[in-house]
Amino acid sequence: MDTSSQPHDSKASVSLAAAGLRLYDTANHQVTPFSPIEPGKVGIYVCGATVQSSPHIGHIRTTLAFDVIRRWLLRLGYQVTLIRNVTDIDDKILTKAAANGQRWWERAYIYEREFTHAYETMGVLPPTYEPRATGHIPEMIDLIQRIIDHGHAYVVPDEQGRPSGNVYFDVASWPEYGALTHQQTGTQPADEQAAANDRLGPSIDTDSQNNDAEEEPGKRDPRDFALWKAPKPTDPPTARWQTPFGTGRPGWHLECSAMSHRYLGADFDIHGGGLDLRFPHHENEMAQSHAAGWGFAHRWMHTAWVTQKGEKMSKSLGNGLSVDQVLSQHPAWVVRYALVSVQYRSMLEWSDQSLQEAEGAYERISNFMDRAGRILGAQPERARVTGLGADDLPKDFVQAMNDDINVSGGLAALYALIRQANAAMDADSETPDRKWLANALLQVRAMLDVFGLDPLDPHWAGAADNHDDRAMNTLDALVGQQLQERDQARKDHDFARADAIRDQLTAAGVAVADTPAGSTWDLSR
Repeated sequence: MDTSSQPHDSKASVSLAAAGLRLYDTANHQVTPFSPIEPGKVGIYVCGATVQSSPHIGHIRTTLAFDVIRRWLLRLGYQVTLIRNVTDIDDKILTKAAANGQRWWERAYIYEREFTHAYETMGVLPPTYEPRATGHIPEMIDLIQRIIDHGHAYVVPDEQGRPSGNVYFDVASWPEYGALTHQQTGTQPADEQAAANDRLGPSIDTDSQNNDAEEEPGKRDPRDFALWKAPKPTDPPTARWQTPFGTGRPGWHLECSAMSHRYLGADFDIHGGGLDLRFPHHENEMAQSHAAGWGFAHRWMHTAWVTQKGEKMSKSLGNGLSVDQVLSQHPAWVVRYALVSVQYRSMLEWSDQSLQEAEGAYERISNFMDRAGRILGAQPERARVTGLGADDLPKDFVQAMNDDINVSGGLAALYALIRQANAAMDADSETPDRKWLANALLQVRAMLDVFGLDPLDPHWAGAADNHDDRAMNTLDALVGQQLQERDQARKDHDFARADAIRDQLTAAGVAVADTPAGSTWDLSR
């Protein structure tokens, strides 16, 4: 896919519009001005997939939301480092692999590839790096030792007094525990949207989260959580590592602290993920990182649920739509539009209506672009589209996107410019103000590119070509069958039947030509 919208020059200047960016912080329930730790650069860590089964729309919504956030930061002129991890070992992966006669690492890689394919198909910019949990065991061991040395974790001994492999974070030793979600004090009110999300219950990914509460021998306090876990008797030898704390494997929460520190440092700008991850996952990440003596994320951003008929989308409800299932019925552009057209903190209702609206949007946008392109004689080059900075976009679009990535306001600005340009072409289709129209077309495509939806992005153009090829192959097979029936009717001297078939094809826009070598067809002009 095209990645030219990602600036690679570390000296790239930040736009004037960047000063107006305001983002929501889950920790304090406020929209506040955004200022990066290092001028001109933004570091983002997004919790990625636990690769134990196929991706569904709920997974992809979060990935796409942060893709749009990243694209807007790039458009503001920031150099963005985005890390999105892969959890490739946990209880569910081990259990499901064993049940299906697979090696655990084999199953993890199968579904990692499925997620990667879904991201690519949906036009997601590749992360700066995508680390796997199993590739960072030394960093995790070092982190655990730091936490122990600081007096905030303990190793559970076995019956002989040796390290058992179970290590827990000592929540009681860390007074700041609960700083993200205020679970203990209950003094911080949630905003209305967060409260509405919470009322829907557990996560869309509940079945993929590591359940540390299943078997936790030696815990001192029910609130304590696993940093390292002794293997179960059923765990294969390849799913355990030797450490000073005993043989075992990492706890789920530990992984992200180790990987974010490895690639973004002790302090970084934004930590993101689904709203379901706030507690316990992100709360535990924050606690263990700070307890190790590190800083951590300066801002927390979380995406809301995907709902279907008012119910939270989840596999337990039986309404988890797989990405493959949805993409078999709708073009990827349409699916992406339906998923990114709602602001990331708002619940997204998944329905046939939302997909129909996305299809209508594609037609409306494409018609404008085709019409303007014909009048101007050409489309803006892709490099001009990706190179247009935020300072050169319509002010109402910039204001909306700077208002906590208000995509509905951004789309409103986009359509307002399309209406204005269409009116100008309607008024004088022969000699409109070509300079103004050319700039309007460039701005429309640049705004679409912020959402990852420029139809002329080579990624989408290639998808359209593939779709057209498939459609033509299908049409060729269907028309070919009709022509065979017509040839047989002529051999049988059933000329009425032969003429009827030809008339049906002609009415459908298919022109038939009889040649000495046989009948051929083409679409009528």
